[in-house]
Amino acid sequence: MNALTPRGIVAEELGNLRLHVIGKCGGLAELRKTCWTRELPGFGTRHYLSGRKVYIVQTRMEGRTRTVTIGNAKVLSRAQAMDVARRVLLRAHTGENPAEERKRLRKVPSYRDFLKTYWERVSPRWKSSTLYTHRYYKRKYLDRAFEGLFLDEIEERHVQDWFNRITNTGGPGAANRCGEILRAMFNKAEQWGVRPEGSNPCLYIRKNKGRKCERYLSDQEFRRIGEVLNRHGKNFPLHCAAISLLILTGCRKSEITCLRWSEVRGRRLLLTDSKTGPRTVWLAEAAATILHALPRREKQRYVFWNPATQRPITDIGNLWSKLRDEAGLPGVRIHDLRHSFASHAAAHSETLPMIGKLLGHADVRTTTRYAHLDDGHVIEAAQRIGDLIEQNMSGSYSLSHNTKYDSGPLLHD
Repeated sequence: MNALTPRGIVAEELGNLRLHVIGKCGGLAELRKTCWTRELPGFGTRHYLSGRKVYIVQTRMEGRTRTVTIGNAKVLSRAQAMDVARRVLLRAHTGENPAEERKRLRKVPSYRDFLKTYWERVSPRWKSSTLYTHRYYKRKYLDRAFEGLFLDEIEERHVQDWFNRITNTGGPGAANRCGEILRAMFNKAEQWGVRPEGSNPCLYIRKNKGRKCERYLSDQEFRRIGEVLNRHGKNFPLHCAAISLLILTGCRKSEITCLRWSEVRGRRLLLTDSKTGPRTVWLAEAAATILHALPRREKQRYVFWNPATQRPITDIGNLWSKLRDEAGLPGVRIHDLRHSFASHAAAHSETLPMIGKLLGHADVRTTTRYAHLDDGHVIEAAQRIGDLIEQNMSGSYSLSHNTKYDSGPLLHD
């Protein structure tokens, strides 16, 4: 505690009164007389020989007596000065230490500085694809998000306004992704002691509703895409083989296009770096046959390698657009093949945990987004159940004839 601490309290309380002129006492050698009031011990009026009159407050803080001028009597009324003195005494007696508070605030970094620190400490653990995406959102929406604010000054209203702006300019998906990055950053701020526990301003920001993509291929559509793949297999053998593996395994695009020969182990793919970490992909006989038929070259690590670019073949999107148009499947994305794999597994009574294991999901709840049944399977199931009930009831009643409730009088309560 220093001698300026009570002065700081007085200045704050005068600021609440919107009065910014504070009287000065002059030198100690100047003749003066202090009159203390009985109404509020510690509050008094100091009179000088020159006729000037000021209000003062005296309190004891950390074992020392502090006397601070509140203001000139020409500026403040006695009631106003007493009100300020009362709050100063209350704050002093409750142990508030503005000097320590100012010291704490000076330790809190600005939003910009903390974002830089967070990025340097956390981003090295991200995957390259995640880092690439996060860098884009950081540059576009995060770097200048809360200019001029310290980290502990950012409140929910600031985050909500920022989230709404991104939704309007970048779209709902961009806002959701940026919100997740910011939420993680504030969680780290709490873990590192920069913000109090439970103070994350992103906690109650509601995400935008995602666009539901429930497109998947039926049996007939799979047949058509298979015919198109066979026609183009000679001209684009590696591209068609990669697309066929996506269909047969339900893998993500990068898991196939960046597949290495060291990860191919008979009827298994031992992926070392998938989205959810290392996982095993079990291969059907058709998928294993496609892999074993691909040429292997010495010192070539990747299964789908482009000798011209000396890089893995990742540009299968252009060929897929051509194949789907020929098969009469406009708008079907490559990722919809993964949806279709899960949907067909669910249609053949595979459990969600099993489907999740096949797809490499860490959480079964994620699998429920993919396990959609098309109308054909639902109609067939409804028909089987209806036929079973009809058969069980045919001994005494028939759904095609009137029941006793149809022939008898209606009863009313």
